[in-house]
Amino acid sequence: MKFNLSHAVGRVRLCGLLEGASFLLLLFVAMPLKYLMDLPMAVRYVGMAHGVLFILYVLLILLAWLDRKLTVKKSALAFVASLIPFGPFLIDGKLAEDERAEAAEEEKESGGAA
Repeated sequence: MKFNLSHAVGRVRLCGLLEGASFLLLLFVAMPLKYLMDLPMAVRYVGMAHGVLFILYVLLILLAWLDRKLTVKKSALAFVASLIPFGPFLIDGKLAEDERAEAAEEEKESGGAA
């Protein structure tokens, strides 16, 4: 997996995967620790990290949409996917296509000079 952080969609993809991983940690590690082992601090820290990543992810989706790098449909799909366990991992391929298109567009605009 390669992310181009100079492109808006690359930043969305990376943050989406981090947010998705934090969601899974929250659901499958921190929550069981809280309720089965009586360790509420696990949810506190993992939940806070997940919350920050979720807000950042939504902001990055919004910025990519405002910059016209993501369509309304793909922006909405990325947002809805963040609400579903494993969702960001499932849509990453669709977003990777947009990242490649963004890179090609940038290459075309620069005249092929790297």
